[in-house]
Amino acid sequence: MSLESIDHTPPPFFRQGISALSKVALFGLFAVLLMVSDERFKITNPLRSTIATVMSPLQWLILQPSYAIGYLGGYFVSLQEARSLTAQNDKKLTLDNLKLQKIEQLQIENAHLRRLLDLRPQLSVSAKTVQVLYETPDPFSQRIVIDKGMTEGVVVGSPVIDESGVLGQVTRVYPLVSEVTLLTDRDQSIPVMNVRTGQRNIAFGNPGHASGALELRFVPPGADVEVGDLLSTSGIDGVYPAGLHVAKVSRIDRRTDAAFARIHATPLSNKEGRHLLVLQQSKERDPPPLEIAPKPVRGKNIGGGKDALPALDISEIGAQGVRP
Repeated sequence: MSLESIDHTPPPFFRQGISALSKVALFGLFAVLLMVSDERFKITNPLRSTIATVMSPLQWLILQPSYAIGYLGGYFVSLQEARSLTAQNDKKLTLDNLKLQKIEQLQIENAHLRRLLDLRPQLSVSAKTVQVLYETPDPFSQRIVIDKGMTEGVVVGSPVIDESGVLGQVTRVYPLVSEVTLLTDRDQSIPVMNVRTGQRNIAFGNPGHASGALELRFVPPGADVEVGDLLSTSGIDGVYPAGLHVAKVSRIDRRTDAAFARIHATPLSNKEGRHLLVLQQSKERDPPPLEIAPKPVRGKNIGGGKDALPALDISEIGAQGVRP
């Protein structure tokens, strides 16, 4: 067999064809072309939709075991939480009913004492339910917008509360919405009273402390204030009804080199809540002044006219030391 008849070509396994670098460049260019075409002309959207439609039943079937396990676990956890929450609510409801009975008795006694002392009746307060729409985008103020305004009878200055305490005050009223400034705003202040001691102070908003707090200013260093004291509205400003919870004292800084102590309080209201109450005080009219009619004096009119002054009868006042 001659050498010329032997096939010198490499077998198929060892054939290289084009170089690896050329393949990388070619496929890379093709991939870029596909990405640009898909971004501009969305050529793969039908393919993706078809694949997603075909794979949806399979995905749903694969996810069912995990859904079932999560549902069963959530069911037992929710059941336990519901039982615990029911027990807590029953206990709280019992305590609230007891407090309500005491409050009703105190209100009756208060009204009786006010009648005995001939004091003016307290202002009656009506409440209007509102919902928070959004927070104002101003980073230098703490305000929220509620869903009721002038058409619903909301007026400027009305207090706004939630289930825990005072939240703020209505500062702007529009036809359909209103703007509420929170107590923690730097321009807001509220008169408060220490429930433990009865001491009255003014609480100012301090948004820079602990993401929003209140500060009691002009308090002497030796004042009887403790951490945990409850602050409620004093009612002396005529805006906030007396007795509403406001905050609890959280920090006290007494410095010997300062004339006043720095007292910070944490508001009790939840500014993340959605449903609030707007209080409106219906002021009663003052009773008309009593008119004391002069005691008629027997005698004759001087001048004979209708509006003439009556002539004094000496005998009527003779007993008072005036001789006839």
